[in-house]
Amino acid sequence: MAPPSALAQELAKHLPARTAAKAIPGQNGITTPATGDADTVRRRFRENPRMHVTAKADYAVRAVVELADSAQDSPRKVDDVAQAQGIPVSFLENILTQLRSTGIVRSQRGPEGGYWLAKPADEVNLAQIIRAVEGPLVGVRGQRPEEIEYVGSAEALQQVWIALRANLRKVLENVTVDDISRGKLPKDIIALTRAEEAWETR
Repeated sequence: MAPPSALAQELAKHLPARTAAKAIPGQNGITTPATGDADTVRRRFRENPRMHVTAKADYAVRAVVELADSAQDSPRKVDDVAQAQGIPVSFLENILTQLRSTGIVRSQRGPEGGYWLAKPADEVNLAQIIRAVEGPLVGVRGQRPEEIEYVGSAEALQQVWIALRANLRKVLENVTVDDISRGKLPKDIIALTRAEEAWETR
């Protein structure tokens, strides 16, 4: 594991060795400490270096794409979808339950039962799937960007989070399940991937 960043080390110098951690509710039930000992600060800087797509969101998108050609008269079994995409069955069952409750997929019990898309694949976009299993695309300390207020020198920061969400929407709301399953992405999405810096790790 890489050593803690210089910034994390510098912050740790100004923290007491033992400080009670006050939990701040995070998105999707995750809590992060508002304050803590030096090790806590170092862990936060090491383990959260970048934004990321969660395994749950990734699995959900892949599962729905796998169901792109399904229909009520030809549903797909959970085991079949799990094997096709390498997703743990127990995890997938929970995800499909959430997707069903939000109207993205439908299901039928019994020997001939399974799952299928509730709408045509070209009417389901990636943002809808991610919201179904993870909630809002962007959350700041468990709140939507428009609910956050900053004061003083950080007042403009809210607009940054709003802009971030707007850009995520531009991508995720404009790529459909049909686009993915056919391997035919929109031209503006392809254009973003052609920029050399898009592939650089930062």
